[in-house]
Formats: sequence, C-alpha cells, structure tokens
Amino acid sequence: MASDERPMTVPSDLPSTLGALKASGWVSRPVKEEVRENAVASISAGQPLFEGVLGYEETVMPQLENALLAGHDVIFLGERGQAKTRMIRSLVGLLDEWMPIVSGSEINDDPYAPVSRHARDLAAELGDDMPISWVHRSDRYGEKLATPDTSIADLIGEVDPIKVAEGRYLSDELTLHYGMVPRTNRGIFAMNELPDLSERIQVGLLNVLEERDIQIRGHRVRLPLDIMLVASANPDDYTNRGRIITPLKDRFGSQIRTHYPLEVGLEYSIMQQEAATTSVGGVTVEVPEYLGLVVAEFSHLARASSHVNQRSGVSVRLSVSNYESLAANALRRGLRAGENPVVARVDDLDALAASSIGKIEIESMDDGREGQIFDNLIKGAVHQVFINRHDGTLTAAIVEAFEEGVVAHTGEDRSSEELAQLLNEVPALGPAVARFAGENPSQAATAAAVEFVLEGLHLTRRLNKDAAGSSATYRSR
Repeated sequence: MASDERPMTVPSDLPSTLGALKASGWVSRPVKEEVRENAVASISAGQPLFEGVLGYEETVMPQLENALLAGHDVIFLGERGQAKTRMIRSLVGLLDEWMPIVSGSEINDDPYAPVSRHARDLAAELGDDMPISWVHRSDRYGEKLATPDTSIADLIGEVDPIKVAEGRYLSDELTLHYGMVPRTNRGIFAMNELPDLSERIQVGLLNVLEERDIQIRGHRVRLPLDIMLVASANPDDYTNRGRIITPLKDRFGSQIRTHYPLEVGLEYSIMQQEAATTSVGGVTVEVPEYLGLVVAEFSHLARASSHVNQRSGVSVRLSVSNYESLAANALRRGLRAGENPVVARVDDLDALAASSIGKIEIESMDDGREGQIFDNLIKGAVHQVFINRHDGTLTAAIVEAFEEGVVAHTGEDRSSEELAQLLNEVPALGPAVARFAGENPSQAATAAAVEFVLEGLHLTRRLNKDAAGSSATYRSR
C-alpha cells in the first residue's frame, strides 16, 4: 500500500484545466467506491490494509474489510488504547494519492459536478478553461475530538460576519463559513470519542449520514456531501460522560468491537514495535525477552485483577510506557556505573511504579493501596514468566547450595561484574542462568539472568529474600 505521507509538490504532468482533465480520461468516483476499489486491490494482492496494527488479523480486520467492501460508515467501539484512532487514520492510505478539485474551492468541489456557489459560478463562466487544483490524500482527512463545547458551527458551519460586513446579503450562500465536515467533502471525516459530543450536536450529524445535506442558520444549502464518516467510542457500559443517540447509531453501517491483545506474546511484540529507544551517548540498552514478557504479563494481570477498575480498561499504552521506563532506569543505572552495554534487571522493575499507577484506575474500596497492588502485580508477573520458562529439574541443586550457607546480594548498587561472579560462588546457578541469558551472553546479560533466577526462586518459595530499598539479600528458607 502506498504511503500517505504528503509529497513536496504536485506532479507536473497532472491536468490543470477542466478540459485537460476530461481529455486525460479521469473518472470521478464517490469516496466510498474509491476506498472499496483500493481495498479490493490490497486484499487481492494479499497485502494488509494497515501497517503496524497487530493482533486483529482474525477478529477486527475481517469485520473492517467487510465494512469497507460494503461501503459503510463505521464506528469503532472499544476501551482506551486499542488502536482505534490508528486504524481510522490509516484509512487515508486507501484513498487515491491525488484528487482534482475546482481551484479555490473550500469544500473540494468535484470538477465534473461542482456544488458550492463559488465552483458553480466558475464553471459557468470558464467552462473547460476552469482551473483545476490537485489535493493529496493526506489533505482529504479531517478529525475532531468530541468535546462538550463542540458546536454546530465547528462541524457544519456558520454565517461569516466579516463577509456580511463586506456588503453581502445574509441570504447569499457566499456569506457562509463552512465547518470541518463540509471541508472534508470527498474525503474521510473522523469523530473521536463520539459519546462526548452533546446530544443536540449529534443531531446535526443525522443529515450528514443519511440525507447528505447540511443546513446553516436557516440556509438550506443543498450540498450533496460525499463523505465517509468514521467514529470511535467507548462501550456504553463504560462511559458516564454521555451516550450516542439511537438515531445516529442507527445510521452507521457497521459497528466494530476492538479488544486488547489476547496473548502476552502479542502484547510484547506491540511493545517492541511502539516503544521509544533509550540508548544515549553510545550506551546501548537491552531489555531481555523475559523481562519484556514480565511487563506484558503485568498488564494482563492488571486486566484480570479485581482491584483494578475493568470498565476503565488497562491500555496497551501502559505496557509501552512501562517498557520504556524499564529501559530508561537500566540506562540511568548503567550511566552511573559506567557500563556499556546495559541490560535491564529485576531491580529496574521498581521504576514501573511511576509509569503504572497513574494509568491504572484502582477500585474505590482500594483507595490508598495503589503501591501494594502494584507490588503484587509485579511479583505475580515475574512469578508467571519464571514458572513458564524455567526448568524445575535445575532448582534442587541451587536450593541445596543456599542451604549450605550461600548468601547472595543483589540490587541497583551492584555492578554486573559482582552479580556475574555469583556463578563462580554458586556453580549450580549456571544451567538455570543459561536458560535466560542465552548463548555467549555478555557480563551484563549474565548478571540480569542471575537476578531473575534468584527472584524467581524466591517467588516460588524456594529462597528467602530480605529487601531494603533497591537492595536485596537471598538466603535459604
């Protein structure tokens, strides 16, 4: 699929007059037909409609493909952080790269069928000599975040008092200032968080979706708008801020329900795709796969926790932010210790508190216990990943070594060299650490795996742990 990034200039070989446009053989198509035909081409070629949207291949995408092929206006229903806006914005990639309009038109008039007063007058005066401009698909998308103060003037339009002051009559169509919807004529208009739009303003969208005309302050301006309307909303049982009025909901052809990643591995892939890198000044940071899975598991446990308000949702943005915080804390630790490369460790997980607590809505009965709930979720995530990946047959030898008096000290103040040295003091740790550190690991990767194995043995009740700040001591039970 072609990129929707706007090029610098309009190609010079495109027609510049109506006569030249006719001679070129260009054919006008409704925007939904345009989207349908481009979707058909992508589907037939086996190409994904959108890049970078993971986990919807068997659930959301088939529904969306059906809606596009049916020529429907679409509403995406789902909790926060479920890629609704990303999918909506990606629809622009299904538009033709360039579209001709009547030069100077505010509402992207079709040169073959102009509807605004300006375009009609220009066509009547110049005929085939009427000048043509070309609009890139990136300019054929309009988006509005629904807020309680959104007005009809914002969406549909208003009489422009400056034009009236210039001497035009109120009955003159040229006195109108068009709103965002008519200005997106022959394109895609998106309304995010539709329930937040007051009900009386929602009524103003009814004609846009059905009759495809607009009325402005008594002007019945018959504009046969050609618009694909897409909206996003939270489930009705989640938001208390408003609702979508029934007549408006009825006018959307398809309602598509989104969801959070169904598997921990998928959430981990999304985190890797979305997270910003934190390498600075030549210092590279690595987040081991098992710690990345801990971050993803943390979000999944939060979505299942009775202490977390599930109506609010636990966004994938939480996972991405936590992944970035984990890497950032590892980078900070590495810079202070003068290490390079740096590998994230278990003690870096404490940094997730700052990026988690504000994104998780705790149930009212648990107010004041955010820190404890966070700690329990982190421990649960580490425990789950450890038991999924460790080899239980290697545990007995490690526990036996600690029962003989071994004591291990870990924490942010311990260098990678000190932690890796534990393999010499407790040789039984070697095979278990190798399962997490991989082949030919760096000293930092070995240190991170040592910490993870010790913490896993503690959480599976094989070792005791005494914690003080960011430092910890592991000993036999």
